[in-house]
Amino acid sequence: MRVVAVIQARAGSSRLPGKVLLPLGGRPVLDWVVRAARSTRLVDEVIVATSTTAADDAVAAACERLRIGCVRGSEDDVLSRFRLAARTYAADALVRLTADCPMHDPRLIDAVVGAWRSAPHYDYVSTVLVRTLPRGLDVELVTVDALRRVDASAQGHHRVHVTSGVYADPATYSCLGLCVAPDASDLRMTLDTAEDLAALEAVVAELGDAPVDHRALVALLRSRPDLVALNAGVVQKAVELG
Repeated sequence: MRVVAVIQARAGSSRLPGKVLLPLGGRPVLDWVVRAARSTRLVDEVIVATSTTAADDAVAAACERLRIGCVRGSEDDVLSRFRLAARTYAADALVRLTADCPMHDPRLIDAVVGAWRSAPHYDYVSTVLVRTLPRGLDVELVTVDALRRVDASAQGHHRVHVTSGVYADPATYSCLGLCVAPDASDLRMTLDTAEDLAALEAVVAELGDAPVDHRALVALLRSRPDLVALNAGVVQKAVELG
């Protein structure tokens, strides 16, 4: 059962243009995500899925620099990009990661992949069915078979969110949610605004340039309300293009 981690990335962003290639702690944000995914034990391959627009030529160039596979497809139909990735890299299941989340924890990725490898009858395993992690540490695994089935009928936001057509239909698809205690879902460690970047830079200054352990991250944020306050007022967008 071949598991491929797909990092969806694009240069366009209405609130913070070029965010996935901005520097953070001495390396681009995308590099943080790639490094976290490559630091896992249970993922077989890591690739990037970006769009064919000229703006995303910079993302494709970053993939060449990182020596990581890259597929390019529709800017808006992200589901079709993931289907392309599955065909190109012969995957049985895909781990969906987003390039604007540099605090991904390799241990959490492995926990999701390990849960599915132990019970591969599940179509979808993730940490988002019941949120207990900070925003920005989300991990989703979906089988290629489930994506193929949902692709036949998915429209609108289901083509943007990739997996929502699966977990929104539990009568059709078998879904498993992983929770982490204590609950830290009130915290935000994703990148969408200048305030988010300031918060991430402050966290990196404290934790250093290394793949993040979510427990250390949460402990730091609970002990430093001044860091949490840096982006506490940011409202998550309802739809995120990848």
